[in-house]
Amino acid sequence: MTDTSTSPTATVRSPSGSPLLGGLGLFTVLLGAALPLIDFFIVNVALPTIGRDLAASEAVLELVVAGYGVSYAVLLVLGGRLGDLFGRRRLFLAGMAAFGITSLACGLAPTAWTLVAARIAQGAASAAMLPQVLATIQSATAGPRRARAMGLYGATAGLSMVAGQILGGVLVAADIAGTGWRSVFLVNVPVVLLGLVLAARTVPETRSQRPEPVDVPGTLLLALSLITLLAPLTEGRAAGWPLWTWLSLAAFPFVAAAFYAVERGADRKGRTPLVPPTLFGLVSLRRGLVMMVPFSIGFSGFMFVIAVALQRGAELGPVQAGLALAPMAVTFFCVSLAGPRLVARYGTRVVTVGGLIQFVGVALIAVAVWRSWPDVGLMELLPGAAVAGAGQALQLPVLFRIVLSEVEPARAGVGSGVMITTQQSALALGVATLGTLFLSLAPGMGMGDALVTTLVVQLGGIALTALLSLRLPRVIG
Repeated sequence: MTDTSTSPTATVRSPSGSPLLGGLGLFTVLLGAALPLIDFFIVNVALPTIGRDLAASEAVLELVVAGYGVSYAVLLVLGGRLGDLFGRRRLFLAGMAAFGITSLACGLAPTAWTLVAARIAQGAASAAMLPQVLATIQSATAGPRRARAMGLYGATAGLSMVAGQILGGVLVAADIAGTGWRSVFLVNVPVVLLGLVLAARTVPETRSQRPEPVDVPGTLLLALSLITLLAPLTEGRAAGWPLWTWLSLAAFPFVAAAFYAVERGADRKGRTPLVPPTLFGLVSLRRGLVMMVPFSIGFSGFMFVIAVALQRGAELGPVQAGLALAPMAVTFFCVSLAGPRLVARYGTRVVTVGGLIQFVGVALIAVAVWRSWPDVGLMELLPGAAVAGAGQALQLPVLFRIVLSEVEPARAGVGSGVMITTQQSALALGVATLGTLFLSLAPGMGMGDALVTTLVVQLGGIALTALLSLRLPRVIG
């Protein structure tokens, strides 16, 4: 008999027989988590170059961002359910492979509309891959190991969103082999190849012990409700708010109500709906998601607005615009590493403190812009960006742990899908709402005053998250 105990493909198991996620396996799934989030933000600083190269209108450039975000958000819960049903490792590998192929298609796109189509497909691939990360962590870790893994996931997610913007600026300016903006997509291909090799060898296979068939009516209604909300908000301003945007927004509450009614009906009949209403009976999940919405709206809105303002208003190059946020990335990473110890000692009040610190940081950025515009760059933004990054690091990683703390392993896929859908939808809403506010104010007020006004609005959202954090459970299960 062959000894498989030292084989790199052998599944490591706990004494109870459940698979364990080792250190290299955790690195691999976190790599898979980083890729979709980096790609959501990496195009922000590349959009002006894409527009010039492909002769794309502002409305089409909005679709390059929105097409990815909407397809990603719409399919996330379905991706989590399919992982529960067919195996999370299998879906992770398939999603990562598709992400690599669609990234290549984005990098080789000959026209703007081809790029939009490839971005929509790339969002769908991300939706297959990302829910498997948290579901695998939930199912293949326990106790302190799970707490550490969830902390690292939160740190990876937050850092990826900031690093994506920095990396985008560096790659566009580097113009590697004359690829220009295309390198922001092509760089994914070798990373995906590495990830596929590692995942095949180190990630254990897990799935729900009670898999349920896909809820087709629920899936269609969830997709339709998200599309009726996100599509008009992300495209409305650039398209001039045509009639279809208002009709779509008017339809949203009715479609969302129909989705909820179908899911409740399926639950009462003993079937497993796409999003079980009973899942929201978990206090930690419900309150964590409520807080995650304004936090994510503010985070993504800030990242989009600052990229546009620094490049178009302050006339910084893509590298300078990206590196202006480097202090935020550094402090986020350093503080997030201390997060698990702080939570173990002080409980979830750490999140409240993080909100207050973030408030101070964004206020410092607003003051710096008000005093120095248009002569703003790394040094002017450094104090505020560093403080804001530290505050964010005390919130986002902890929120991920709180939301999933009471979700049982059998529901890990759907639980992570619901959480990431909420986060991704809020990220898209942030670009749509704060981005629309900024771009609408800029022609009349000038970019400097429009940026300050937008940051003041964001401060209101940060204050709301700090207040909502007071309702979180004091101890994470």
